[in-house]
Amino acid sequence: MISLQNVSKTFEVGKKKVEALKDVSVEINKGEIFGVIGFSGAGKSTLIRCVNLLERPTSGKVIIDGTDILTLNKKDLQKVRQKIGMIFQGYNLLKTATVYQNIAIPLRLEGVPAAEIRERVKKYLEIVGLADKAKSYPGELSGGQRQRVAIARALAHEPEVLLSDEATSALDPTTTEQILELLLTINKELGITIFLITHELDVIQRICDRVAVMEQGRIVEQGKVVDVFTKPEHPRTKSFVRNKDVFHVPEAIKQQLEKSGKLVALTFLGESSKDPFLATIAKKFDILPSIIAGGIDQLKDQSVGNLLVHLKGTEPEIQKAISYLQAEEVLVEEVSNQ
Repeated sequence: MISLQNVSKTFEVGKKKVEALKDVSVEINKGEIFGVIGFSGAGKSTLIRCVNLLERPTSGKVIIDGTDILTLNKKDLQKVRQKIGMIFQGYNLLKTATVYQNIAIPLRLEGVPAAEIRERVKKYLEIVGLADKAKSYPGELSGGQRQRVAIARALAHEPEVLLSDEATSALDPTTTEQILELLLTINKELGITIFLITHELDVIQRICDRVAVMEQGRIVEQGKVVDVFTKPEHPRTKSFVRNKDVFHVPEAIKQQLEKSGKLVALTFLGESSKDPFLATIAKKFDILPSIIAGGIDQLKDQSVGNLLVHLKGTEPEIQKAISYLQAEEVLVEEVSNQ
């Protein structure tokens, strides 16, 4: 549905040229939630603003439904933009307008009939759970409620694509979870394609189907969330993703454990996270497994379990246990020499 092909963007700051995007290519399928993650300055905001040409690429193609919108005239481009809604970190609401007016005014400017405006405002306020706030002003609402108004405003244009520019980064964890649940509902029930950018791994894990990782204006890794999450390849991706370092085992303890066996990081996907693999290998092989640390992460469609385990025993028996786990599709990373 959306294809960014070899997109580059250069800004001129004084006499200096700054390359915000460098030959970026991304494909976003109809109906999916695609996320881009990166630290500040990676080029995420510039990239997402290229989709609706709020930022015009220096080079490359921006293809939506088979049309390179960079080739369109102003009138035709406006028609395409009407199919693309956008929500921002700062909400961008009119402070002196009511919730109803914040949603209705843009529709009125588009020439939508008054009766239809009333229907749309009512419909989308109900969808975002704010049907009773139509007469309120933004200053009377919480941050999460203001973001819901912004989402309703974007949905009122009945877009095919929703762009989310760090929409949850200013919210507390509970409110963030509520907004993410709302985005999942919008994607599932309205069939709207969502393209979001964030610096928060939890957002990617929670709702995205696929993800791209950005660093210094480039895409350094991309793929299905479960693949990128469990088998990161690029150093920048590894800095985001949970790995053995998150367990923070003191060096003295690690060295002591390594004297009688091996430390391994285990990753269990989906249903395998429920299987008693450690009890099984303790029975099948002459080893004693001990859990040092661990946790479970919930992705959009499945759970991922992470364990740091000490395998006590001889090297041959430990290797047999590791081979068994790998045959059962448990991801195993030996960390005893780290």
